[in-house]
Amino acid sequence: MPPTPPASGVVRPAAVVNAAIRAIVVRAQGRAWTMAEQTLYGLLLDEWVAATRAEMTTAA
Repeated sequence: MPPTPPASGVVRPAAVVNAAIRAIVVRAQGRAWTMAEQTLYGLLLDEWVAATRAEMTTAA
């Protein structure tokens, strides 16, 4: 499993989080995801949204 998302308040770049999400998909190799993978995906998705928003705010 990739490292767990950082503590609240720390925002990694969206590209880094996206790479972690892609790693889950690749590792699954077409099989159904485990509960741990589903949970991690949800956490990473929330982190990706926050990172994307932060990057959009910075760019504006």
